[in-house]
Amino acid sequence: MVNTFLHIGCGSSKKEQTSKIFNTDLWNEVRLDINKDVNPDIIASITDMSVIDDNTYDAVYSSHNIEHVFPHEVSIVLSEIYRVLKDSGFVVIHCPDIQQVAVEVAKGNFVTPLYYSDPNTPISAADIMYGHISSIAAGNTFMAHKSGFTSSLLNGELKKAGFNRVSIIKASQAYALHALAHKNTIISQEESDKLLLEHLPYKEINEVLYK
Repeated sequence: MVNTFLHIGCGSSKKEQTSKIFNTDLWNEVRLDINKDVNPDIIASITDMSVIDDNTYDAVYSSHNIEHVFPHEVSIVLSEIYRVLKDSGFVVIHCPDIQQVAVEVAKGNFVTPLYYSDPNTPISAADIMYGHISSIAAGNTFMAHKSGFTSSLLNGELKKAGFNRVSIIKASQAYALHALAHKNTIISQEESDKLLLEHLPYKEINEVLYK
């Protein structure tokens, strides 16, 4: 049986840049983005996916895009994700961990590189807080960050949206939060945590992780 996942706010990324589970013949990908220049299958904002019927997708993949909406829009985005998922579906979310970033800022590490997203792209605390500054300066204002999340805040927002099984892990080297939330509880917390590990981005699989 082949399932389908909705890749929201996909940018230029495709199935190959998601997870080892989604990047198989067992999953089909539908890409959604507000930017027509990245050639998505669906052009729409993640705050309004009304072009998609209720209960359509087996999973939703959201990598580093919920921080691009204003705080009052976060609940709207998560409610839209909940709506388009089938009852047995789940969402995978990756976003910055503002709590870890705040520790670096307190140390005075604001514009110095904290890590490299690739060999030629340094990422600073300012990039994580405000969006990739070089990209924004080049005119890609879609990259601007408008929200920030801690693990407890993200957990609370997911539960408020209706998700009833939530797993969250912090990645200490990429200053990121990784979450997996089920629309309906169909597996145990332990099984959910294990599934989340299998949905980590390829570049973060070998990081030291902690709950």
